[in-house]
Amino acid sequence: MLERDYLWCALHLMLDDEEELARLCPTCRSQAQEGRCPVCGEPTGLWEESHNVAFDPERFAALSRGVRP
Repeated sequence: MLERDYLWCALHLMLDDEEELARLCPTCRSQAQEGRCPVCGEPTGLWEESHNVAFDPERFAALSRGVRP
């Protein structure tokens, strides 16, 4: 496959997802867009392990600017 073929596939997958969401009522649409655990269905972000405690936002911002902390 060429790069444009991958782009075409990705674009149409996104459009298919949007069409599926458009068919839902607003309540079901908001629930479908929530991040959920693929195993139990519990919303993600509700437990401490779902956050990377080692992530340093200040260091990330410095590295984004090209500055080595």
